[in-house]
Amino acid sequence: MSNVLGIISEYNPFHNGHLHHLIESKKLTNSDYSIVVMSGNFTQRGEVSIIDKWSRAQMAIENGVDLVIELPTIYAISSAENFASGAIKILDSLEIVNFVSFGSECNNISTLQEVTDVLTNEPPEYKTLLTHELSSGVSFPKARERALMMYLNNVCKFANVLSSPNNILGIEYLKALKRQNSPIIPVTIKREGAAYNDDEIPVSSRFASATSIRKLCCSHDIDILQKFLPESSFYILEDCIKNGHIVKDLSEFDKLIIYTLRKMSVEEIANLPDVSEGLEFAIKKAANSCNSIVEFLNIVKSKRYTSTRLQRILLYTLLGITKKDMEISKKTLPYVRVLGFNDNGKNLISEIYSRNPKINIITSVKKFLDNNSNKNLRRMLDIDIFSTNVFTIGFEYDSLNNLDFTNGIIKI
Repeated sequence: MSNVLGIISEYNPFHNGHLHHLIESKKLTNSDYSIVVMSGNFTQRGEVSIIDKWSRAQMAIENGVDLVIELPTIYAISSAENFASGAIKILDSLEIVNFVSFGSECNNISTLQEVTDVLTNEPPEYKTLLTHELSSGVSFPKARERALMMYLNNVCKFANVLSSPNNILGIEYLKALKRQNSPIIPVTIKREGAAYNDDEIPVSSRFASATSIRKLCCSHDIDILQKFLPESSFYILEDCIKNGHIVKDLSEFDKLIIYTLRKMSVEEIANLPDVSEGLEFAIKKAANSCNSIVEFLNIVKSKRYTSTRLQRILLYTLLGITKKDMEISKKTLPYVRVLGFNDNGKNLISEIYSRNPKINIITSVKKFLDNNSNKNLRRMLDIDIFSTNVFTIGFEYDSLNNLDFTNGIIKI
């Protein structure tokens, strides 16, 4: 079989930068086929997807991706490490993926690999430096960045590497490949255009950040989006907007989240992933004194607890995810939930089955639940189903229910 390219993404939504990455990755790896593991309705930075996972899968398929697989929610909204681990486990389980490509700011695999080796092996000197930095009260990501800089002792080479989000996520992919002893070969493509969190609309470039595109979706002038999206993506997004099927941000769930936190005991809050060191008391106090997520974040965030970490905690609250769920996910081989494919993708599925007949591929949620007794996989899928049902509450016109049972696979 020809080379198969794997990509891990959120496509929130699929824009020109994503198309550039797909095209250049296929060229670099000489791949004829592509498989994307894509987040569902909520994302790794503790945010909500602007449109549903089927619409985003359709964008990907119409722009050249052959097969779209959903990254289960439990991985999609967890730390960068668990996000990467879950996605690599899925790609590796397919037994047909030759390469995985990710965007990065530094565009240098060997440099990223040097950092990965330190994080994977954790030499004593590095661990001592990390402990010292954590004791200063900064967040874990910042402490890790400082400890790595001191250990690697090369500011010129590593300064920008360790402070750039796509580099950091790329390092987590490399760690996951190494820890899982995967034969998949990593490659990277230089990220084009604005930084991820840049919400400014570029004047002269056709590359805009996903953040700025989502911001435009909530304005009245969506025609400007045509410059930054492939044509098919624009029309899919336009339909979602016209039908009121977009969710602008996590504030759509303000009242639900605050209500749930007020109802929860301190002990229950302490059982949420990422809650430690007495953070549950600060969360409970803030929930009892504020009426919005913005207020909550302003009260609780600090040097130690970043907004991203707190937003993920809010998602765990909203979706009922516990520390036990998260620990089980780290020890579980996820199912392969198909969201969409084209003719090439259909052939890929047949090839996957022939290589690994025992693989858990989901093409019908109902059939899977009727025939699979693995309680860990069932719990993982229950979270996905509930996440979709919560997501649609944010729609302007409809609050659709049970879409995981009624929406079919996107076939193009």
